[in-house]
Amino acid sequence: MPKQGHFKQRRWWADRLVWTAVLLLALAYGLPYSQPLFAAIFPTLPRPVYLQEPLAELLWLHIALVLLSSTLSVIVGTAAGLATTREAGRAFRPLMETLAAMGQTFPPVAVLAVAVPVVGFGELPALIALALFGLLPVLQATLAGLESVPRPVLESARAMGLSPWHTLTQVQIPLAFPLWLAGVRTSVIINIGTAAIASTVGAKTLGSPIIVGLSGFNTAYVLQGAILVALLAIATDLAFDRLSTHDG
Repeated sequence: MPKQGHFKQRRWWADRLVWTAVLLLALAYGLPYSQPLFAAIFPTLPRPVYLQEPLAELLWLHIALVLLSSTLSVIVGTAAGLATTREAGRAFRPLMETLAAMGQTFPPVAVLAVAVPVVGFGELPALIALALFGLLPVLQATLAGLESVPRPVLESARAMGLSPWHTLTQVQIPLAFPLWLAGVRTSVIINIGTAAIASTVGAKTLGSPIIVGLSGFNTAYVLQGAILVALLAIATDLAFDRLSTHDG
């Protein structure tokens, strides 16, 4: 038993997810105090640390925008995938896939440009663009997951007297879950990176230092924003990896 506890403790210390999350939070809250470091790295910049807005606040706003947009993508994409695999909805599958593909094909910048005149600046046009952009991976994963269920398994479920609803909830969805989760994982990771451009329309995200840095030729600002976005994406990917491993 002591050896097992020691093994768990060592695993905790070696946990990449924990250390990535700690590093992310440490940088978000500690960057305002890193003036000497960035001044040494970028000696020609008069203001090498982004101080216009608290980076920690931008981090949580970025996470909130991604969570909300990804939730919409998951709900709509999953519901559309389930509906179009039912007998009554099969005729709408080509239309649904075409609409989702269009949402993925249009660059988020183009969606933002169309949405801003309609709904104005701020988080709402960013939410619309991100939700549309993250829809296709969820829809495709839902369809692929449901179609991956072997036909003999479905025939066995019917032979056991399971209704179509019970077959879906007790057989198809559990077996399709790993593929569905992989699609959700892709959608969320895409949205984390894409949310950075939402700052171009007034949304508060980690893209703010990147946009300000690009417009003001301040490489330090760009680096600070990019590092935080990358760490957030890595931490999220590790969290999904942990979830899929636990499910397996």
